[in-house]
Amino acid sequence: MTAQLLLTVNGEPRRIAPGSSIADLVTGLGLDPQKVAVERNGEIAPRSQLAHTILDSGDTLEIVHFVGGG
Repeated sequence: MTAQLLLTVNGEPRRIAPGSSIADLVTGLGLDPQKVAVERNGEIAPRSQLAHTILDSGDTLEIVHFVGGG
């Protein structure tokens, strides 16, 4: 069995593979990393850094995705 990291995403526990970035997580949730705002451990994660920010076990994330309309 492969070790996994335990995170909290929007208040729900979630397991991910070690070495995953925020962008990997967002994509795995079916969202476009260019259309989300992410807070990691109480700090806004710059969208330009989502692919470069590696997640750690115990991280808490809040993800908000933008929906267009008119």
